[in-house]
Amino acid sequence: MTTEVVRGRAPTVRFARTGDVAVVTLDRPERLNAVNDALVRDLCGALARAGDELPAAVVLTGAGRAFCAGHDLKEAPEDEDDAAALARLDRLAEVTRRIRQLSMPVVAAVRGYALGAGFEFAICCDLVIADPGTVFGFPEVEVGLAVTGGVTHLLPLMVGPAKANELVLMGSRLDAHDAAALGLVNLVAEDPLAHALEWANVLAAKPRRALALAKSCLAAGLTGGLEQAFALETTASLALAATPDARAAAETFRARHDGAGPSA
Repeated sequence: MTTEVVRGRAPTVRFARTGDVAVVTLDRPERLNAVNDALVRDLCGALARAGDELPAAVVLTGAGRAFCAGHDLKEAPEDEDDAAALARLDRLAEVTRRIRQLSMPVVAAVRGYALGAGFEFAICCDLVIADPGTVFGFPEVEVGLAVTGGVTHLLPLMVGPAKANELVLMGSRLDAHDAAALGLVNLVAEDPLAHALEWANVLAAKPRRALALAKSCLAAGLTGGLEQAFALETTASLALAATPDARAAAETFRARHDGAGPSA
C-alpha cells in the first residue's frame, strides 16, 4: 500500500484490503506503536473507512515488535487548553465507539506489548488472538494517568470487579495465557496475524447481516437486562428469517449435514 502524506506528515496507521477482509495496522514501529494524537486520529480515520467500505471483517494489528505499548510518554505534552484536552480525550474514546459500532467483526492480532491504550484497543475488539509472549497491562495509575477507552465499564464486565480493580489499581501484568484464562483473549498462538486473517476469512464466509445483528445484540447484552436481550434477539430473528442469505445458508447447511445430526 502506498504511503501518503496526511496534513504534512506520514500516516501512523495503514489500511489495506485482502479480499473481503480489511487489515488496519498501527504503524509507529520505532515507538512500539505508542499512542499519540496523530495515531488516534489516523486510527479513527481507518475505522471510518472500514465503516464506509463495509468489508466482511476487520483485523487490527501492529507493525513491528509490538501491538501497542500505550501512550507515548517520551513525546513532550502539548500546550492545550481544557477544550483541546477534552477533544483529544473524546477522540481516544471514539476508537472504542467505532470498533464496537462497526457492523462487521473486528479481530485483534496482538504480539509484544499491549499496554494502556493498547490493551484498551485489544479488548474492545470482538475477538482477540495473542502471541504467547504478549504482555498485557494498565500502567496508567503508576505514571499518574487515567485509563480511557471505556475500560472502567468494559473490564469489570469481562473479568469481574475484583480482578478489574487489581489490573487497574495495581497495574498487574498478564501474559497471553493469563489473559486467556480471564476471558480477555480467545486464542494464544504463534503468528497471531496469520490466525486472525484465517478467522476473519471464516467470518467473511458467513451471512453478513446475521453477523452484524449477532454483534449488536451481544454488545447490547453487556449492559441490558434479560428482557432487553429477548426483545433484541426476537427482532434480529424476525429480520433475518426471510433474507436470501438465511435461506441460502440453511440450504447449504442441510445439504452438508443431511441426516448427520442436530441443526441450529
